[in-house]
Amino acid sequence: MQIPAFPECNHSLVQGLHHHTDRELLTLFQQHPEDGKYFMAIFCRYSPMVYSLIQHSVRSPAQRNYLFAITCRHLFYELGGLDMERKLAQDSNFSLQNWLIHLTALCINRVQLPPVEEINYSLAASPPLWCFVEQSLDCLTARQRFVLLMAQTFHWSELRIAAYLQAEGEVISAQEVAAELEESYRQLEVALPADICEIYLDRTPQDRYRDEREELEDIFRLDPLEPVFE
Repeated sequence: MQIPAFPECNHSLVQGLHHHTDRELLTLFQQHPEDGKYFMAIFCRYSPMVYSLIQHSVRSPAQRNYLFAITCRHLFYELGGLDMERKLAQDSNFSLQNWLIHLTALCINRVQLPPVEEINYSLAASPPLWCFVEQSLDCLTARQRFVLLMAQTFHWSELRIAAYLQAEGEVISAQEVAAELEESYRQLEVALPADICEIYLDRTPQDRYRDEREELEDIFRLDPLEPVFE
């Protein structure tokens, strides 16, 4: 079975970090949350190992890719709180690789996978991009998140979204929903790290919000990842 390749690993921003040790990358990731490239470098270094572990435990390609994405998101948030210096003080043989193996094993054993027919996830939406988009969604207002998710995940029309919000007591027209949707896309990209926009959306900060709607829509067409632990 073939391990998937991720084109973003060949980007110059990621390639330029290959000389850093695991400890250095983790420190940079934790100290510079405004940059995404440090997590990208860790992902590209260890994603073949993580996928291989999952590959030997899950037969279905759809469930395998879904679990891989769930695991990567779990690692993303756990890495932010990992105190490597304390771990090394407790165990001189501690390594990031072994820690990643342990957390991957936990996800394999505890995540309840949905039936194959209920999975719409595809690796075309790269796990790191999912992580950063989800993080950026937290920076939007509740209504902006609602408008985005209803329009893209559930394919609601602007008229239906307006009708729902009106039923909830908000005074808003379909035209205003359309304007709010555009503003939500703009704010979402503003919240994304600039280097993530460069890696995935192929633009520098000077080009922000240039035709991003179609590219970000590809993300929302897929089911949101909801890990369920026993």
